[in-house]
Amino acid sequence: MVLTVSLGGPLALYLASVAALLAGLAAQWALVRRQAPRAGVPAPDPVVLPAPFSGRWTALNSPASKVPSHTHALAQTYAIDVVRSGPDAPPEPPFAWLWPPVRRPERYPSFGELLTAPADGTVVAAHGRSRDHLTRMSPVGLLLLVLEGFARSQGASRHLLGNHVILDLGDGRYAVLAHLRRGSLRVGVGERVAAGQPLGECGNSGNSSHPHLHYQLMDGPDVRTARGLPFAWHHRDATGAERTGVPANTEEFTPIPAAPRPAGERAG
Repeated sequence: MVLTVSLGGPLALYLASVAALLAGLAAQWALVRRQAPRAGVPAPDPVVLPAPFSGRWTALNSPASKVPSHTHALAQTYAIDVVRSGPDAPPEPPFAWLWPPVRRPERYPSFGELLTAPADGTVVAAHGRSRDHLTRMSPVGLLLLVLEGFARSQGASRHLLGNHVILDLGDGRYAVLAHLRRGSLRVGVGERVAAGQPLGECGNSGNSSHPHLHYQLMDGPDVRTARGLPFAWHHRDATGAERTGVPANTEEFTPIPAAPRPAGERAG
């Protein structure tokens, strides 16, 4: 008797799944290699810009603490995440080790915070239709976030960025504001914006664990081909001292608004 093994059915599905997983990992590795800073080329000086929000915030995943702050892929080398904090904001729900596994994003102080243009520029990309999903601030939620992140990375960049705006600031510099609230965008592609102009609101769309702003600068308009650029903000630290730089992880800070333009001066 000769036994034969069919490659159809469950086995074929399993092999196809493994092949898709390996192909996805290889594509991500290639992205990281291609978008990493060029070897032997020193990093450019940070671009000093006003922060695109007001009030007191806390820095997370900061390039002041580690570079790359996220990963080199998607031009995130010098990206930062920030969440609303301070005495004038309600407390953020703590990480839930047991229960609840998810929460509604409206429970978080960052959700709905106004975000503005860091400088004069032109909108080169805008997406505002992705849903604001439940938070992932629990062990079960983080596992789901990792699985979701891998699946999202295989599709269009908007699946990772969620609702977002990309601004051309000129001189080969582009700003990205990601994870915005669905339906909050106030600008469209091709629109010229002025520094401080409202762009949208902080949300929990895309590859996001909980409501926060993901912000980065890059040297091109496409997150899949550009490289990240360092930046700095004028801000006050928790002691009230003025700083120019990027706050480190868990540091609270308050942006210092840019000086107003002289009367009659027009945007770029």
